[in-house]
Amino acid sequence: MNIIGISAYYHDSAACLVQDGRIVAAAQEERFTRKKHDAGFPLQAIRYCLAEASLGAADIDHVVFYDKPFLKFERLLETYLAFAPRGFQSFATSLPVWIKDKLFQKSVLVRELQEQLDQGVDWSSRLLFSEHHHSHAASAFFPSPFEEAAVLTMDGVGEWTTTSLAIGRGNSLDIHREIHFPHSLGLLYSAFTHYTGFKVNSGEYKVMGLAPYGEPRFADKIKEHLIDLREDGSFRLNMAYFDYCTGLTMTNSRFDELFGGPARKAEAQLTQREMDLAASVQAVTEEVVIKLAKGIRKSTGQRNLCLAGGVALNCVANGKLLRERVFDHIWVQPASGDAGGAIGAALGAHHILLGQPRSVGPGDTMSGSYLGPAFAQDDIEARLRRAGAVFTTLDDDALIDATADALARGCAVGWHQGRMEFGPRALGGRSILADPRSPSVQKQLNLKVKYRESFRPFAPSVLREDVQDWFDIDVDSPYMLMVADVAKERQSPMTAEQQKLFGIDKLNVPRSSIPAITHVDYSARIQTVHADTNPRYHRLISRFKELTGCPVLVNTSFNVRGEPIVCTPEDAFHCLMGTGIEFLAVGNCVMRKEDQNPALLRDYRNAYELD
Repeated sequence: MNIIGISAYYHDSAACLVQDGRIVAAAQEERFTRKKHDAGFPLQAIRYCLAEASLGAADIDHVVFYDKPFLKFERLLETYLAFAPRGFQSFATSLPVWIKDKLFQKSVLVRELQEQLDQGVDWSSRLLFSEHHHSHAASAFFPSPFEEAAVLTMDGVGEWTTTSLAIGRGNSLDIHREIHFPHSLGLLYSAFTHYTGFKVNSGEYKVMGLAPYGEPRFADKIKEHLIDLREDGSFRLNMAYFDYCTGLTMTNSRFDELFGGPARKAEAQLTQREMDLAASVQAVTEEVVIKLAKGIRKSTGQRNLCLAGGVALNCVANGKLLRERVFDHIWVQPASGDAGGAIGAALGAHHILLGQPRSVGPGDTMSGSYLGPAFAQDDIEARLRRAGAVFTTLDDDALIDATADALARGCAVGWHQGRMEFGPRALGGRSILADPRSPSVQKQLNLKVKYRESFRPFAPSVLREDVQDWFDIDVDSPYMLMVADVAKERQSPMTAEQQKLFGIDKLNVPRSSIPAITHVDYSARIQTVHADTNPRYHRLISRFKELTGCPVLVNTSFNVRGEPIVCTPEDAFHCLMGTGIEFLAVGNCVMRKEDQNPALLRDYRNAYELD
């Protein structure tokens, strides 16, 4: 049984192939088209999934779309009627798009499948639709290592639902409780994303990264005026301060008045006000998530919790929830956003619609989230030659030694190995790596490699067997979705020299023996690296540990600001030639910047629209 799940037409379109209940392949369309957050029909992602399993289009038994367009249009129409005549401009702007494409999405999808894949297949008989939050819930529960669990999904909005509680047992998944639009924790966070000058649906993680620089001095004001939060975590928003129901922006003049002025303009100087706003909405979000979790534990008695939806990518809130020990075990879908809905749609059809059994093993079934394309060594070499790269091919041992040595010497290293990750995090398949012991690495990577804001933190990859010696966490965190503090014995205050190097004005900014991955509050977004899911990456960190005594590497996504994570060897080489990366390993090929043809250098700094 071959089932393709797809998400598309809103943001982060993706495709997934589930074969007899096993996730075989999954990828986001942006990685192929090189358009960040590409929302188009995921043709190239579908073609990749089929190629991975050596299937033709006619071999697909079902195609499952991740939500129901008619229900979304119902929400749009009812929202306009509820607020009329306010909101007419917003309604009039969106209506032509709905009439042209989204309202008749079944016919649009059938046409795309016929024209792009196979005209001889009766796609209308094979096309199914899931509900948005049901897709999120299925993506969280069915791949999890639990036979039974509570499932909490939180995002901006699906059709109507913004937050849902489900109970998963075996191959069943039943929705028990929902919070509906316009009351949305995700949209509350997005409102502050907009207000602090970042782009909605992509800048939320910047707000999370900015929060530790501030104080939550607006948190009480948020709870007094914007959100009515109950003890069980249920909530309602005061729509008098928001404009997303009736206008074309997230907030309105009353919101501006409440917080002392208009929204920050994109790329304007960040001030303490924005830092405090970020800290405040982050604190409120954490309180809501923890209260929701406690209410779920009390009402269901479940001991395991699964999380999905865009809010589940808030790894700071996840870390706080983990430390509260409300549940015995927590599992977060690594592609918690809309892209992951493709996995949930396919798995939901297999287990629920078709009634197929589900087997649960000791770990999850996401294969480390390494579900994207890999490239054979011969193909890598041919692609690099065509791109004009000068490279050396090494055996496995020499590759590990050369890369670990480059890291120990302070080089920024591009690491393109094995299958590409599915989801927003680089996990050692498509990563930029560096030495975490250097106090200058964070600033250099942000400004000379990533071309992004200097406040942005970097995450550590740490050997699973060493994690408790370096961080205050005692569980697996393979998907970089949990934040914990650097271990006390590894902490130390920043010296005056280091403070000057970082360009930070605050006194007594905390740092550690691994300053490049330590945020200003001593926290770090941790990835535990496991030998069974990524043996080559595990070997690299182990060799770095032998050289330096440190089992930790800086790991950030292999891309520059405004560009998707690299997919192909050519993408990786172009990134080498347009950034401050000094050493690149693609498969068994290694490249040094100084050996390359200077005519191939690129200037990425102005190549992409800033987001």
